[in-house]
Amino acid sequence: MKPFALLSATVAATALHAAGPATAQETYVLPEITLSASREATRLSRSGSSVSVITEDALQNRAGAPISDLIASLPGVAFSRSGPLGTTASLQVRGAPGEYVPVLIDGIEVSDPAAGQPYFDFGSLTSAGFGRIELLRGTQSALYGSRAVAGLLTIDSLRPTEEGLRQSFTIEAGSYQTYAASYGAALRRGGTDLSFTASRITSQGYSARDENDGNFEADSFNASRLTFYAAQELQTGARIGVNGFWEKSRAEFDEFGGDLTGTPGDEYTTKKSHGLRAFAEIATGAVDNTLALTRYRIDRRSWSDGFETPFIGTRTKLSWQGATDLGASGARAIFGADTEREEADGLGDNRIDGAFAELSVPVTADIDVSAALRHDDHSRFGGVTSGRLSAVWRVREDVLLRTAIGTGFRAPSLYELYGPYGDADLDREESRTAEIGIEKQWGADSHLRATAFWLDAESLIGFDSLATACGQAFGCYAQVDGTSRRRGVEVDGRWALGTATALRTAYTYTDNAETTEWAEAPRHVLNLGAETEFATGTTAGLSLRGQAHRPRELGSFVTVDLNVSHPLSDRAEAYLRVENLLDRQYQLSPGYGTSDRAFYAGLRASF
Repeated sequence: MKPFALLSATVAATALHAAGPATAQETYVLPEITLSASREATRLSRSGSSVSVITEDALQNRAGAPISDLIASLPGVAFSRSGPLGTTASLQVRGAPGEYVPVLIDGIEVSDPAAGQPYFDFGSLTSAGFGRIELLRGTQSALYGSRAVAGLLTIDSLRPTEEGLRQSFTIEAGSYQTYAASYGAALRRGGTDLSFTASRITSQGYSARDENDGNFEADSFNASRLTFYAAQELQTGARIGVNGFWEKSRAEFDEFGGDLTGTPGDEYTTKKSHGLRAFAEIATGAVDNTLALTRYRIDRRSWSDGFETPFIGTRTKLSWQGATDLGASGARAIFGADTEREEADGLGDNRIDGAFAELSVPVTADIDVSAALRHDDHSRFGGVTSGRLSAVWRVREDVLLRTAIGTGFRAPSLYELYGPYGDADLDREESRTAEIGIEKQWGADSHLRATAFWLDAESLIGFDSLATACGQAFGCYAQVDGTSRRRGVEVDGRWALGTATALRTAYTYTDNAETTEWAEAPRHVLNLGAETEFATGTTAGLSLRGQAHRPRELGSFVTVDLNVSHPLSDRAEAYLRVENLLDRQYQLSPGYGTSDRAFYAGLRASF
């Protein structure tokens, strides 16, 4: 713990000292926007919410790496993983588990409808083919309904950004006999936008259960993924389009007992999933309308000891949103309604109908306030109303104060209601959140943010070994008495040292002391980074990740990754990625292994 604290303090102090010279930076960049903190795109400087964005450049610099590694570098985030690429990886935001953070890929929610507590499994997803990630923290049920208790994560595939045809590809090979390739094409011509991506990865992997516990069998993984996007602007000014994705994967895993002699490779999970979204953007008078129909289906089958356990779920959603300006004051009203149906084979279905309204008002030239209200009606337990109020005060051009309060809820899953351990009388979980933060900016490329947050939840749904409603001898899902609490502080910053070097940091402190049911989160999570570009055009970056005061006696750890790239031409570059450079031994889930030092080399080009 002492080395961890000393390292944190030393690097943070160095970064703060280095921030001074960045005030001379005069490079102009377009104002950064958030696509999720409001129901419309909004400048970050006008949003009271805590938002982090990962850009296309950052994603493509680690094209073959698990996308969870990049998301884990954001403030407020921790991940657990049960082995190599392909095994289960779940997200925590501000200490709340993944079922409290909906994940939208290209506007399609991909949380698993058939899972016990529905969340999105990041285990098989790499950053290949994606162009933007945005994490919105804090309760967002007033905007996005059920499950948006701790935040919302949106991931977008590559999109056309300029006239003409743009193509790119990446090939990569590395440790554990890992091979990856991806190709993308994006076309913008007149009022037509088209894009397509394809990726493939295979890996022999390593033992999911920790090898130090006598496990010997490598757990392999392979996956293929396709995405597409098409949009057309009509002569009337309306815009219509369709987008979607398809993915197929197979991943071996180890059960808690680990490897058994004579039964190699008999435990694996296959997944087939696809998502489709059709949309239309139409202006009718002073109102801008957006209509969307989405459908997501996942067929997940787990094989163990010769037995198959299927989990098949679908989610269908129809939504309408309208928006209009309110006079010349700059105020804007956004309103809409949606209906969503979830189904799981053998577990029936549920429906949630919702309506919402959001009002954004510039109170003064320096203060913006946003208020949102939403009512949802669940086919099982009836209605629930959620609210959110946020504000930002631009104290000076380079100093911002943000604050937000809100309420949220999570509806019980189909498995919690109707599965073998379910209870059909379960009610919704309810939550309250508050946060306050300050941001200091130095020029266009440097900033430091600090945010204090609180999250309380009641009537959590957990597994109770003494519950009898389901008729099982080992217990049932049940409501948990009392209040579960998370509170903490997030700090993140970036410091540009001239035009070629930058430092970044993200630190999260999470207090678990008053938690009654939620899985514990690490108390301290630290991410540090440094990137520089040499006169030859070669770029190099170091990323440090560390956690301390972790649950279940996992102990502290610090790992370092290295990324180096060198231009071969104006449009091509070779790169090397070294993960776990110091070859540390650690676990992200008790009993499950992580990678030794691993090397990955590749070629990336665009034309």
